[in-house]
Amino acid sequence: MKYLFAIILLLGVFVSPAFAQEEKNPSLIIDTLEIPSNEFNTVLRESPIRILDDVHAVSWQVTIDNNLLYANPSGNAVLRLYDQATQDEFIEVGMGPKPDNKFWVAVQTPKEGYIVVHKDLDRGWYPEAKSIISYTDRAGLTVNNGARIVVTNLDIGEFAVHSYSVHGMEGSTDPPAISSGTMIIEFLSGDPAKNIFALYPFYMAAAVGVLVGVLFLTKKRS
Repeated sequence: MKYLFAIILLLGVFVSPAFAQEEKNPSLIIDTLEIPSNEFNTVLRESPIRILDDVHAVSWQVTIDNNLLYANPSGNAVLRLYDQATQDEFIEVGMGPKPDNKFWVAVQTPKEGYIVVHKDLDRGWYPEAKSIISYTDRAGLTVNNGARIVVTNLDIGEFAVHSYSVHGMEGSTDPPAISSGTMIIEFLSGDPAKNIFALYPFYMAAAVGVLVGVLFLTKKRS
């Protein structure tokens, strides 16, 4: 039995890297967008909807790193994420300029229409932190403004991110909303049911159980 822990350690060192090299999570998708300031200097009706290279479904997270410099105190940086099934269903996150840093989250579904689910007119988001939108088909939608969770487990049904749009001006005659900078958006998604490594602890537990049984029987016979 004194060799048991050494054998387990060797299994962890040699077997785990082999799995990592030969098998990858087929559902894991990572995308990064860098949106320049000029794309926000438009009104909603003229904002193009851009299709993503990949569809993010089942379980996904969108991280927003807002490094934009606002030029208009009435301007905003608004991001909409559209569902694969229909553009009538979307998630909207709006971020206003300093010093108030207003922040809001809205959703639109074909059944309920457009609903603001969170709105904070003062210190709603934090330039030094990243805002995070996360979703799972079981837990729903959760939003973190960089300091705290402001939307928790909101049921929006099935939602697969397929496309996006951005805008920042309320009217076409308004001055530009943003003068410079970028907004970096990171997409991460995957289907846990397709992740082979989720079963790895069970494989290891079974292997160790067999090993302990073999060592026990060998010792008993000797």
